[in-house]
Amino acid sequence: MLLPFCHSCLAEEIDPELKAKLMQAVAEADSFVDEFDAQVWLMQKSAVLERFVKDPDDRLFLLRHIHREAKRADLPPEFVLAVIQVESHFDQFALSRVGARGLMQIMPFWKNEIGRETDNLMHIETNLRYGCTILKHYLERANGNWAEALARYNGSYGKIWYAEKVMVAWQKNWR
Repeated sequence: MLLPFCHSCLAEEIDPELKAKLMQAVAEADSFVDEFDAQVWLMQKSAVLERFVKDPDDRLFLLRHIHREAKRADLPPEFVLAVIQVESHFDQFALSRVGARGLMQIMPFWKNEIGRETDNLMHIETNLRYGCTILKHYLERANGNWAEALARYNGSYGKIWYAEKVMVAWQKNWR
């Protein structure tokens, strides 16, 4: 469905500083096929992400990296946003009671499994690379079944509560 687009309406609502930052973010957003698509996606998602991340520079940095890593792993970036919302509320320094770390709540044992003990899971790019790769692995293992893949990712295989939380976040905020 196409919605009407009003350039003058958009121009009145956009903070000039945010517009400049968005232009820079788009220029650095190498995972988009089209510059206009990048502008629209970054602007739309930035508006939603503002609830969680106040600083516009931080939001655009995060969105560019989420988009890049999701696309690298062949995942929908919007779905990765929903996972991060549920896992950490976009807190890059989140630490769970069981030791999971960062935006996508990666368990440290993964570093040892792949021989990269010095990786910093609180580092945004590292965390996203691990998280998207792990999620994609579980999605393939589950033959495309998102609920099963999410339960495996969260360590709650056989239960649906986690998948439901992610699906609600996706439907409500990121779709």
